[in-house]
Amino acid sequence: MNGRADFREPNAEVPRPIPHIGADYIPTEEERRVFRECNEESFWFRSVPLAATSMLITQGLISKGILSSHPKFGSIPKLIFACIMGYFAGKLSYVKTCQEKFKNLENSPLGEALRSGQARRSSPPGHYAQKSKYDSNVSGQSSFVTSPAADDIDKETLPRYEPIPFSASMNESTPTGITDHIAQGRNFS
Repeated sequence: MNGRADFREPNAEVPRPIPHIGADYIPTEEERRVFRECNEESFWFRSVPLAATSMLITQGLISKGILSSHPKFGSIPKLIFACIMGYFAGKLSYVKTCQEKFKNLENSPLGEALRSGQARRSSPPGHYAQKSKYDSNVSGQSSFVTSPAADDIDKETLPRYEPIPFSASMNESTPTGITDHIAQGRNFS
């Protein structure tokens, strides 16, 4: 020994520090391969089918008269919009699958960060999110209890608020019966 006491158990697993993945992170060759694979699969298996389907549905709605076509450009602007939305919906729908592929990589700092549940910018560089020894399960503790001093407050001294009727179906043009209290004179002539 080197003069230091070692209090670790012999077979205890030592938690590795969680790597910080920032803008300056350079992916490994295996991670680059998974990035390319995810990009190609999300494009061909999700983005292209969703873009084509959304364009077909949009064209069908335009031909049935449910959506109107542009007077000058016809259905092209709506079809381009549907294509773009389908493309991005396809890319977004593949994110979870891609994350699972990175989590399955063995020697990958990016995979380790995803496995540990670290968000992209959850902590500054050099700071590792580790569970505190003071974290505990609060379900075994008693529920919140008010103090006796809080029970002694005279409830009559607190302001009383009347509920205000509200309807989500009212808009600015709906007559409400509210006036500005200016007497409006009648003209009897």
